[in-house]
Amino acid sequence: MTLLLDVELPEGRCDVRVDGRLVVEVGQLSRAAGEEAVNGNGGALLPGLHDHHLHLLATAAASASVDVRDGLGPLASAGEGWLRAVGWSGDGDRHVLDAVQRRRPVRVQHGSGALWVLNTEAIGLLQLDRSDHPGVERDAHGQPTGRLWRADALLGELLGRETPDLAGLGLRLAQLGVTGVTDATPALEPGAVRLLRASVPQKLQLLGDAVGTGPRKIVIADHALPSYPELVAQLRDIRPRAAAIHCVTREALILLLAAMEEVGTILGDRIEHAAVIPEELLGHLPTVVTQPGFLTCHGDRYRAEVSDDDLPDLYRYRSVLQAGGHVVPSSDAPYGPIDPWQVLRAARDRRAASGAVLSRFERVPVRVALDGMLRPLADLTAPARAVVGGAVADLVLLHVPRDEALDHPEADNVRCTWIDGGLVHGDPG
Repeated sequence: MTLLLDVELPEGRCDVRVDGRLVVEVGQLSRAAGEEAVNGNGGALLPGLHDHHLHLLATAAASASVDVRDGLGPLASAGEGWLRAVGWSGDGDRHVLDAVQRRRPVRVQHGSGALWVLNTEAIGLLQLDRSDHPGVERDAHGQPTGRLWRADALLGELLGRETPDLAGLGLRLAQLGVTGVTDATPALEPGAVRLLRASVPQKLQLLGDAVGTGPRKIVIADHALPSYPELVAQLRDIRPRAAAIHCVTREALILLLAAMEEVGTILGDRIEHAAVIPEELLGHLPTVVTQPGFLTCHGDRYRAEVSDDDLPDLYRYRSVLQAGGHVVPSSDAPYGPIDPWQVLRAARDRRAASGAVLSRFERVPVRVALDGMLRPLADLTAPARAVVGGAVADLVLLHVPRDEALDHPEADNVRCTWIDGGLVHGDPG
């Protein structure tokens, strides 16, 4: 059975026919016998949105975790067994957690995603004093501090693999109009790759899939920069695949660009985050995958903690485009807001929770940020996808016209979402 949608496109109100997984016709069309008709009531039809950087397993797990963005107080709850918490923006070790919760084992993920902090009870249960993992931080006496850097795999081995509600997360993303995602989790095990591909309806690109064909994730650790030869070797080792390099600090970016100049860049190379971009480097960047939503969530902390030298260079957007580069927005969920409409507002407004604006010059119109969300997962330099004949029917129908959605980007505007022509969210009746 085919589907005929009466909707608004950029060229005006028209009909869109979907047959199977493809858009087959666009224009002034007549309904065929037996064809399902959808009255868009003047609402815009968009290609499905793409989130170009998030962490599916961590996002699904976060929904079942204690939220400590506003402080560690919730960890004091009574009960038995492990407490898993996320979103902490503070600084401390096991002693800080012990002051709140001594009896139950606690593990708290820092909002950056790079650090876990465990209390003394958790350290004892996991016998971290015997671990030789390089991410286990130790004090002057050689004892674990409770701080574990980039040690997700270690925790998985010691605690057993969790099975988060990925199907529920896939539905949530569809409700937001997201039909494709790039999972940026590094070094995914084959079992995790199979689980992800089987559990969510969205199109997937997995940066941590060792046998995939897309870009491969490399992490330049903020707390321990690799040497120049080590980074060059890492880049050469993944070729001919493109590289997706986690790079946050000014120093890391300088190191990375020097290494990429020696190795050479290829189509698909991308920098994840590029949180600090000095002006003199603007014309030398591969594609940047940025996170405007961090400015909303963490902007006030940035204003308090980031150096005066780095603050104007933070999460650049407009200046990268003006220098001729490519930049697309993403959520980095669960470390940033998963709602793509909130990300669009953040790219436009660059306002912290207090209302303060960070680098006003870097603002971009919603239509520019939306264009980035419509880029193909596999080629962030390609033109934005459009609703045209022959396109895959990954579609989002809004309650409102396009101009209204651009003026007021809100998740409530999403009415229906189709992936490969199949309805995943909403009621088109």
